[in-house]
Amino acid sequence: MVSEDLLKLLVLAKEKSSESRSRLMENITDLFLSDDGRLSEHERALMSDILGKLIGQVETELRQELAKTLVKSGVDLPEIATLLANDDVEIARPILEASGLLKDPDLIEIIRMRTDEHRMAIAMRDEISETVSNAIVEYGSEDVIESLLNNHDSLLSKRAMEYLVAESRRVDRFQEPLLNRSDLPGDLAYRMYWWVSAALRKKILSEFKVDPVVFEQAIKRATSTVMVDRGDDQSAYIRAQRLVRRMMENGELTVQFLLSSLRQQRVAVFVSGMAELAGISFRTAWRIFADKGGESFAVLAKAVGVDRGQFTSIYLLMVQAREGGSVKSPGVLKEILTLFDSTSEENAKGALQVWQRDNAYQVAIEELDQKK
Repeated sequence: MVSEDLLKLLVLAKEKSSESRSRLMENITDLFLSDDGRLSEHERALMSDILGKLIGQVETELRQELAKTLVKSGVDLPEIATLLANDDVEIARPILEASGLLKDPDLIEIIRMRTDEHRMAIAMRDEISETVSNAIVEYGSEDVIESLLNNHDSLLSKRAMEYLVAESRRVDRFQEPLLNRSDLPGDLAYRMYWWVSAALRKKILSEFKVDPVVFEQAIKRATSTVMVDRGDDQSAYIRAQRLVRRMMENGELTVQFLLSSLRQQRVAVFVSGMAELAGISFRTAWRIFADKGGESFAVLAKAVGVDRGQFTSIYLLMVQAREGGSVKSPGVLKEILTLFDSTSEENAKGALQVWQRDNAYQVAIEELDQKK
């Protein structure tokens, strides 16, 4: 049996005047919102058929009202929800943002075929699956992707996360939303370390954990890939590496020896020795030494067992060696010591592993150098 309400709708649907269309949509809205408005399967199909034929014929305002009503009522009319979701964005928005009638294939098709405004509405949904997020990342603008990152109810695949971390080198506004996500893996956070602001660097060091690693002898021998730009310097670097390697093999390489070397301005010996103690390449150690912020050296120092007093002396000597004798203010020194104290040895070793093995680190540093 077709209810009396639906029979009235059928009569109105046959009339062509705009007044009849308005009355029809008003009655549909009332039916959706009525307390006993649970439709039978037959009534639901009939309602869907009526609306499907009328949606393209009624004014924008009526379609907008229908979209809002459909979301609010929860009536199971997925075909109508899909039609409205593909309409102009001012009509589609409530459906795209909140309707549970749209399934992942529907959302992905809209992301592929409709406008950035449609994608933005989808990026604000309460729940977003990895497959839908992947589509947003592939087709969305920077504005849409930033909204997706700020939506902590969205799920991001590892592949999408890796892509966005790489993009954050170029798109600064991705950086903070990425680092504020609880699902960002620690290794990807440390990959970002080299191109984010000082404030975000501190966030990475204080909040993200990475798995500790055991460095193989093969990695220690990676110091053979030295960074040498001028022939005159090459022999000095190679001699320094041979010296510290020999001392390491004899059990004579200590932090105190490296501190003394830095006091004597034997920078090549100091950097080579820190690389040997940490099991990282000379290139990686040199980049850490050259990083003016000092946070990355705090990680290196903690990883190789430098104590607090030694770290203070080394840090001040490094500043003098790099910056021609300028002295950091007490506030800066206090800040870097606080960071050193709060960094665990385990996390420091994990961070070094990321920086050593991740080729993106080397690429990022080279890009930064080219911009200077």
